[in-house]
Amino acid sequence: MFPFLNPASLLILTLAALLAPQPGSTPAKPALDYSFFKERVQPIFLAKRPGHARCVTCHDHGSPGLEPLAPGATNWNEEQSRRHFAMWKLFVVPGAPNKSPLLLHPLAKEAGGDRFHAGGKHWNSQSDPEWRVLSAWVRGQTTGDLK
Repeated sequence: MFPFLNPASLLILTLAALLAPQPGSTPAKPALDYSFFKERVQPIFLAKRPGHARCVTCHDHGSPGLEPLAPGATNWNEEQSRRHFAMWKLFVVPGAPNKSPLLLHPLAKEAGGDRFHAGGKHWNSQSDPEWRVLSAWVRGQTTGDLK
C-alpha cells in the first residue's frame, strides 16, 4: 500500500495511531459509592456545628432534600439513605470536588466556595475533615479503600 514504508516503520506508525488519544475521548468519571455515602457522608448531614444549624434542620424541607428523622431515631433507614444518595449525587460532579455544589455552597468564599449558602459557611478551608470526606466521595473513594 505504501511502498516507501518498510514493515518496521509501518508497525511503529500503527502502534502510534493506536496509542494516541482519540479525539473527543474523556477520562472516565469515577463512580459514586453508596456505602461510602451512607457511612461517611450522611453523618455530616446530622453533625452539630457551633453557630450553625445541622444540615438536616434546613434540608428537611429544602432542596436538595433530607428526610426528617423518625421520632427517636439518630439516623436514617436504608430506604431513606438510598433516596438521599439518589438526590445528593445530582449535586456533585464526579471526580471534580471543586465543581460540586455540595462542596462549594457550605465552603467559605475565601477557600474556594461560592457566594451564598442559606445555612451559612460550615467550612473555612478545604482542609476541614468534613470537606475532605465529601471530596473523597466525589473523587470516587469507596469504603473498601478505607480498610
